[in-house]
Formats: sequence, structure tokens, C-alpha cells
Amino acid sequence: MSGSSNTPGFGKVALITGGTSGIGRATAMAFARAGAKVVVTGRREQEGVRTVDLARQAGGDAAYFKGDVSKESDAKNAVDFAVSKFGRLDWAFNNAGVESMGPIAEATESEYRRVMDINVLGVLLSMKHQAPAMLKGGAGAIVNTSSVAGRIGMPGMGVYVATKHAVVGLTKVAAMEWAKSGIRVNSVAPAAIETEMYDRFADNADKRSYMASMHPIGRVGKPEEVAAAVLFLCSDAASFITGTDLLVDGGFTVP
Repeated sequence: MSGSSNTPGFGKVALITGGTSGIGRATAMAFARAGAKVVVTGRREQEGVRTVDLARQAGGDAAYFKGDVSKESDAKNAVDFAVSKFGRLDWAFNNAGVESMGPIAEATESEYRRVMDINVLGVLLSMKHQAPAMLKGGAGAIVNTSSVAGRIGMPGMGVYVATKHAVVGLTKVAAMEWAKSGIRVNSVAPAAIETEMYDRFADNADKRSYMASMHPIGRVGKPEEVAAAVLFLCSDAASFITGTDLLVDGGFTVP
């Protein structure tokens, strides 16, 4: 039952960026069911408040903070809000991200900066302010959202692939820098997951069938399956795991 002392998040305070839908929303609900108090951040207030409502229905306490991770003031203020609201910060899931499509030959500087600022700078700034708050409590766990695109090349997605490779690199460096301080840093690498981003890409039956066929398991993933991996990496069950990029990909990268 949520909130009991034998649940993995009992007494923990978690911060989720990009928590307004999809994987972020599913993770907020998973954290809440596990007994954690959750702060959800994102730019879309209506969707963020909806996530908070769902987390509360799942049995946890939750609050929303409107913010843009690509702005350092917002990244800092989100952490300050979590500590002010719930007294501490134990877990963070840096999930905010945007997609980018198009061949390298057609890439623009403005598109590069837009996607890099959210997908990479947002993770950097978030970790920069999350870690000191966790250190005040003596320990913590951070999980960043990378992607199978952070493991392989994908023609037509050059800028996005570059950002996800960068997230994996930042995760490994942060894990090394904070390992002896008691903060573990990992990332999850999903393949295609049933989210708004996936719906924009796979916008017809043929594309959906093709995407399913790309996964040896025979289907695309569900946000709840990624959320389960995030909860595991934050929990004490993963106490000896840091610096890893955990594939949640239905075998996508195996062939």
C-alpha cells in the first residue's frame, strides 16, 4: 500500500522535470504509489496540474511548479520549491525533452540551440542544483532520460541523436563526480514509447506498424514500463548502480 514503510519511496521527496505528460506523468504516479512526495515541473500548467491530481489519486502527495529547464533560474527555483514544500530532496528524474527531425544538411542554428538547450542544458542545470540539495540530506539518486538515440545513429535525426549522446555523457561524468558523496546518477534509454512525441512521429497506421516491427519484442513500449525502470534506479534496490544507461527498448538495439 502507498506510504507504508516497506515501499521503495516511503518518506522520499522526488522532483520530475517534463512531468506534464507521457513518461514523466507515469513516473510521477509510480513514485506516488511507492510512497514518495512528488514535485512535477514543466511549462504546460494545465497538464502539470493534471499530473499532480493523478499522483494524488495514486495515493501520494504532489505539487506543481511551472518552469523551463533551459533557464537556470527555473532549474534552481524548482529545487528550492521542492525543498520548501516537502523539506528535502532525495530523487530527481530529469525527463524534459523535445524531438527534432530532419537531415543534417537541413539543420539550422536556431533548431540546434532550441533542442540542445532543453535536452542537454536542461539536464546540466537541473543536476547542478539538485545535487547540492540532496547532499544536505546525505544521499540521493538522479535519473536522466536519454534514448536509444544516445546509443546508435539514426539518419534524419542528427540534432536529437547528438543531444541524447550528450545526456549519456553528462550522466557518466556526474556519476563519477558525486559517487563518493552518496549521490547515484543513471539514465534510462527508451526506444519508441506510447507518448505524445511518438504520436507526432507515428501519425498513421503504416508508421505505427513499422515502428512496432523495429522492436524484437513486437510492440512499442508503455510509459509505465519506463517509469518502473526509473523507480528501480532511484530505489535502494539499485544501491550499487551508478553511471549506467539502462536500455528500456524491447530489444530495439539488439540487432
